[in-house]
Amino acid sequence: MAQHAPPARGARLGRAAGARTGSGPMESPVNGVVLLLPGASRFSPGPLRPLARALARAGGTEGLVAHPVIHGGESAREEQARWAADEVVRRYGDVPVCLAGYDAGGLAALRAAGHGAVNSVLALAPCLGEGAVTGSPEPVKHLSGRQVLIVHGTNDARSDPEISFRLAERAKKANRSTCRFEVHSDGHGLREHQAEVVALGVDFVLGAVFSGRYSRPLTDALAAPPPLGLRMPLASGFGRSLRG
Repeated sequence: MAQHAPPARGARLGRAAGARTGSGPMESPVNGVVLLLPGASRFSPGPLRPLARALARAGGTEGLVAHPVIHGGESAREEQARWAADEVVRRYGDVPVCLAGYDAGGLAALRAAGHGAVNSVLALAPCLGEGAVTGSPEPVKHLSGRQVLIVHGTNDARSDPEISFRLAERAKKANRSTCRFEVHSDGHGLREHQAEVVALGVDFVLGAVFSGRYSRPLTDALAAPPPLGLRMPLASGFGRSLRG
């Protein structure tokens, strides 16, 4: 049963993509939901938009729905993510939820992962610097029982990839189902290898929400002990031969 978060003023769910969710005869059942949590700047959307389109194409027939979470108001992003998960339960019932966030949305996804409906977290270039500066490390115990994937560019000048590696190290101790991929030579926006990042995200989400099966690189990363499974290189061309 989902935990009920306090009202998050200003947040709302954007238009659904994926399984048909209308009221007509073509309506399809919703079997899983991805909540897309954007970054701090609308001028740097990162890979969330192409990820949403790819998820709708790859998972729509299985009943996957992707909703952007429209950030607004003064409440914290993680509170709005928890509200969005509550809203998913209200609309669709007891379905698995994946929190997929970029930049500040990646941090919100990690922080809100303890919600009872959430079974997986995809954090793309998460902004984790504030906790490192204050000396208060991000909590990780609430990640237990979730599938967790962090993706970070090695040339990220906005959010230090070493901080996400250290978080992943701590998370792996609390939750073996944690892995992290490094996108070599890519920056904060993950633009240079966007196709590979999107393919990795789709493979992770479909496996986490539905089948429990992943591509070989993801399977190896989840199984490998630190630091191997937390510094997995994202291969150029990843995804070209996945899922047919």
